Amino acid sequence: MSAQPTTATAFAPATVGNVGVGFDLLGHTVVSVGDRVTVSRIDEPAVVVRSDSIGVPIDAATNTAGAGLLRLVEDLRLPFGFDVVLEKGIPLGSGMGGSAASAAGAILAANRLLPDPLDEIGLLRYGMFGEEVATGSFHPDNLAPCLLGGLVLALDRDPLRAVRIPVPPALHCVLVHPQLRVDTRDARRVLPAQVCLADHVAQSGRLAGVIAGCYSGDLELIGRSLQDLIVEPMRSPLVPGFESVKRAALSAGALGCSLSGSGPSLFAWCRSSADGERVRYDMIAAFAAAGVPARGWVSPVAAPGARIEHEA
Repeated sequence: MSAQPTTATAFAPATVGNVGVGFDLLGHTVVSVGDRVTVSRIDEPAVVVRSDSIGVPIDAATNTAGAGLLRLVEDLRLPFGFDVVLEKGIPLGSGMGGSAASAAGAILAANRLLPDPLDEIGLLRYGMFGEEVATGSFHPDNLAPCLLGGLVLALDRDPLRAVRIPVPPALHCVLVHPQLRVDTRDARRVLPAQVCLADHVAQSGRLAGVIAGCYSGDLELIGRSLQDLIVEPMRSPLVPGFESVKRAALSAGALGCSLSGSGPSLFAWCRSSADGERVRYDMIAAFAAAGVPARGWVSPVAAPGARIEHEA
């Protein structure tokens, strides 16, 4: 029997939250960019957070990587605690699921150090404590795909249930991040407290269309349905150049384009990786024309979730 590891490093990928039509419910992972979290056991039942990233709080109770681990130590009455080293690869306030990635990486790495590891629901539960610290609300559309991988529909709070949605293998996502920052708490303040019934019905139909298209492999249905009628009109003015960047994506062949999470990043779904490269180029060019530097990535929508990179 191998010895229980005392240190583990996890990589947690960026995510696209909401996916336009699924506010607070739907999200998926993105390859190539993410946070790296190293967790080590310490003798006292406490959590210590360290990070060289500017703007990241190191008080464990207010840190997305630390808050869930504090609750874990308390609930399980652990005789030990955790030292956490957080390397932020996801820009703060980017709409790329940075808080969820830190929380997911921390709980996944810490789980490797427990004598009785948590199950999937336990990982989601303690990861959400960190996510709530960052955003002030419960929305698992970033955390659930970050932990589970691929496109995920997050349902019910207690207990949290998450359903993996199959997607056509050809389906790719373009994620473009302009050099801007929009904090989730601020972006939520522009949203209406109530939505009219007609808008709710229309948006529900579009969410259902995207899910049905994913199950059936109908890219045309996905393209017709991937339109956010409620949140995007409220939040898009926070992103300079939004309309021109969205037009550029659709003109280049994207199935649909909207805000990633609360923005300022935008995502576009495409029929192939080759289409994705063209869409990425045109979206970045449109941001540049608006005076905003940007960078982007192309990823399968069915990208893997957080993973352990090393343990000792």
